[in-house]
Amino acid sequence: MEFGASRAGLFAAALCLACVTGPAAAKAERIYLCSGYGCVYKKSMNLGAAAKQRLAAIMAGGRSSASAERAAISKAVRYFETLATQTLGVRDGAKSGPGGARVYGQMDCIDESRNTRTLLTYLQRHGLLHHHTVRRNAARGFFIDIRYPHATAVVRAKDGRDWAIDSWYEPAGGAPDIMQLSEWKKRGVRGER
Repeated sequence: MEFGASRAGLFAAALCLACVTGPAAAKAERIYLCSGYGCVYKKSMNLGAAAKQRLAAIMAGGRSSASAERAAISKAVRYFETLATQTLGVRDGAKSGPGGARVYGQMDCIDESRNTRTLLTYLQRHGLLHHHTVRRNAARGFFIDIRYPHATAVVRAKDGRDWAIDSWYEPAGGAPDIMQLSEWKKRGVRGER
């Protein structure tokens, strides 16, 4: 029985590797990046075989648990943002202020959350998420509650808890804030993290 289970596991791993390194992987996959605040600018980015393999290797480190997968998601977001910076030719700053509106390559939380969700959707589509599913982006803040409106990408763990994946607070390539969405929604008073 154990031999059959381990054989099935090896077969599944080989299929996953074939998906990432086989003939389909040789073809670049086009995704779109948002910038300029509110996705004013959209730039296509091709994920080639090397990027696909790197993302698969990063996410392989998260297969053991939901917590490990969130740590891998953090690494994948950082790598993805490095690729995005190369594609855009501009490095987005941390917590971009109002002066970055309509500036190519600068991102507000709408751009950041959309780009992060694009990555998460890619990971899910390619079978690289095992403990989470991608959800719609979430928002918090409404000025009258002393919080500036802010958005984040969201994943749901198999236990039903939603997690915020918020990459806005760090410059491109920095580690995103990853916390339970319920905790994330309480934050942001007077612009505090």
